[in-house]
Amino acid sequence: MRELQTTGEQGLNHDLLPMRLYHKAKKLGVWDPKEIDFSRDIKDWKAMDESEKETILRLCSMFQAGEEAVTRDLLPLIRAISLEGRVEEEMYLTTFLFEEAKHTELFRRFLDEVIGAEGDLTPNFQDNYRAIFYEYLPRAMERLIGDPSPEAMVEASVTYNMIVEGVLAETGYQAFYQALKEQGKMPGIVQGIGYLQRDESRHIAYGTYLLQRLVAADPDLWEVLSKRMELLLPYAIGVVNELWDRIEGNPFGMEKETFLDFAMKQFSARMDRLENTQRNLDEVWSSPLEEGV
Repeated sequence: MRELQTTGEQGLNHDLLPMRLYHKAKKLGVWDPKEIDFSRDIKDWKAMDESEKETILRLCSMFQAGEEAVTRDLLPLIRAISLEGRVEEEMYLTTFLFEEAKHTELFRRFLDEVIGAEGDLTPNFQDNYRAIFYEYLPRAMERLIGDPSPEAMVEASVTYNMIVEGVLAETGYQAFYQALKEQGKMPGIVQGIGYLQRDESRHIAYGTYLLQRLVAADPDLWEVLSKRMELLLPYAIGVVNELWDRIEGNPFGMEKETFLDFAMKQFSARMDRLENTQRNLDEVWSSPLEEGV
């Protein structure tokens, strides 16, 4: 006979980190992409030179494809968590998917209304980008459909939460902030990026929780985790290189090396966080949420 947690003695555990993230998401994740004002962004776009326009177009194209990919690829993880009967985690993941859908909407609206981008944007994606978003990410997530094993979950979460969100997206946010926020340009998309980063800080927090829960149950999974991080790091750094390879000069005064360093720091920060919580597993269950999460 099927057992339902919330009608039994267990109820809901509101102290679990996924439930705390769920409650945060109800308050902080309800922004509407349609309400963002792009009127100033349109004027700023028209005043940019060709190198600046190319930079923003390539950044937005990569984010657009990435956000659609993570929206489409998340469902197998939600199903795998549901099959485990972890209702608190599943409740949080419903907000996770909702937020990814809004991120997809935001960038498409910006591309349509501000840039006026038409036609095929995929020529902006080179080998390293395609390897992550067309191969490693969907393959890891789709594996969960037939193999919701702890090992498969570790590889999926590392790919999705640690590399795509924790390294690539965070580096992309930094590029937007340096190109636009620091120069007082395009306040609409800057506002939207702020919402995205706040949403994804919760996603990364959940990914860290999930990985450490899995490793706590089976310490041998640490090797799976670290090997996956090491496998994908060169591709992540390659994506940063690809962004600048076809852009002339230093648009917005940006230097490629700055973002390569930033990406490496993000990677190191994810590994440090995982290693620290591996050494002190109690932190996974009881640590306070980070600022803004």
